[in-house]
Amino acid sequence: MNLKTVINTDSIDLHLKGSTKKEIINELLDILHKNGKIQDREAALAAVMDREEKMSTGMKHGIAIPHGKTATTQDLVACIGISDNPVDFDSLDKLPCRIFIMTLSPVEKTGPHLQFLAEVSLLFKSSEKRDEILKAQTPEEVLEILSE
Repeated sequence: MNLKTVINTDSIDLHLKGSTKKEIINELLDILHKNGKIQDREAALAAVMDREEKMSTGMKHGIAIPHGKTATTQDLVACIGISDNPVDFDSLDKLPCRIFIMTLSPVEKTGPHLQFLAEVSLLFKSSEKRDEILKAQTPEEVLEILSE
């Protein structure tokens, strides 16, 4: 899966304002909703929060990948947000996050969802990539880093 087929410049926000997990999740959902990627924002929020209750999607190295399966989208959709300030996301390594990648996919389509999550986690194992993303000045730069 090529991340550029799912993420474009309109689905990247370099300056998330939220200071809590729920605020960040809401900002990411706003990106998807504004771009017409999800029809029912409340259903999408319920799916993501349900997943968070089962286990936090805060990974390691300052990255969180909030996600969910919902009938509010027909295909896998995603967005990226970068926070200027670290946010506590109940991460596996107990460190706050600044890079947030949200994905939602239809309930009946498991393959693309798992493939996306696997690709994102591989991509961000590189500390250099994480640093480049945090330093990016434009959504175009983020896309370029993701496709390297």
